Amino acid sequence: MSSQTVSRRVLLRFGALAGAASLAPSLGGCVTDDLGTGAALPEKQSALDVMPVLLVATTRKPVGNPPKPPYFNSERGRGLSFAEVRLSPPDRSLLGQVSSVITGDWTIGAVPKTETGPGAAQAFAQAALGRDVLIYVHGYRESFESAAVSAARLSDGIRFRGVSGLFTWPSAAATLDYNYDRESALWSRDAFEDLLKALAASPSGGRINIVAHSMGTLLTLETLRMLRAEAGEAAMGRIGAVVLAAPDIDFDLFSNGVARLGPDVSKITVISATNDRALELSAALAGGVRAGAVDRSKLEALGVRVADASDYAGGLINHDLFLSNPEVQGVVKRAIARGAGV
Repeated sequence: MSSQTVSRRVLLRFGALAGAASLAPSLGGCVTDDLGTGAALPEKQSALDVMPVLLVATTRKPVGNPPKPPYFNSERGRGLSFAEVRLSPPDRSLLGQVSSVITGDWTIGAVPKTETGPGAAQAFAQAALGRDVLIYVHGYRESFESAAVSAARLSDGIRFRGVSGLFTWPSAAATLDYNYDRESALWSRDAFEDLLKALAASPSGGRINIVAHSMGTLLTLETLRMLRAEAGEAAMGRIGAVVLAAPDIDFDLFSNGVARLGPDVSKITVISATNDRALELSAALAGGVRAGAVDRSKLEALGVRVADASDYAGGLINHDLFLSNPEVQGVVKRAIARGAGV
């Protein structure tokens, strides 16, 4: 049997599991990062719920001028683009909560304007107005719309009080395009570094927090290596928390990348699960053990903080618990609080 046939079957199996993931029941339990959970952070309204605007930096190709749905597609654009995305929040009523099971929650309302080219990174930094920023970096098989919705769910779920941001790269949003997605993520490193440099250089301050998921963790780790090498400790000093959720990275590659960060490795929290089915399939396709599925002791030996969700996870895939489970979201909240010195 050819490797191409095996890869196709692996990806088709992944598609079937992904389609069934929404049927998986939620479980009770506790996820701990073994760092002491401390007192629960107060449950306040998120800043995004008050003003539902998502700042977006993307290497996707824009659609239309002025922008029109789907606003950015799966093709690689010409440089970085910036957009302010107006979101429609979910209905908080009881009826709305019931209907959201079928219709979804956050939605894109409008993208009134975009800016593409050398000024895009600076435009993002200016829009942030020196406030703390939470940047979500999505994983494999994501459209612009699904990435924006996930960014909103994350920020609102942890009740983030700063600016909500998204860095979205040209994923094909298709099960059989794993290799295209991986190359697109790596191709986007320079643009992501430009964004982080612009934010770090902002004289009005503000801490940069990054939550990356799955294949997005590869892009994030590689970019942080570049940022530290080229911009030095001053830029890295503006980085608060770095949460790598279910990292879809070969463990040896992950180890090398973390080693290059030196003392900044203390900023990293890894959310892992040895029973993450998506990472099992990724390993079968790409080869090598994925960092998000190894035993926590191997990760802790690298100096990163680890939240092992293996005992908590009980769904079919166990790959994106940080978007929906309060216990896992608590790991993200604590990481950001530590980064801010709270």
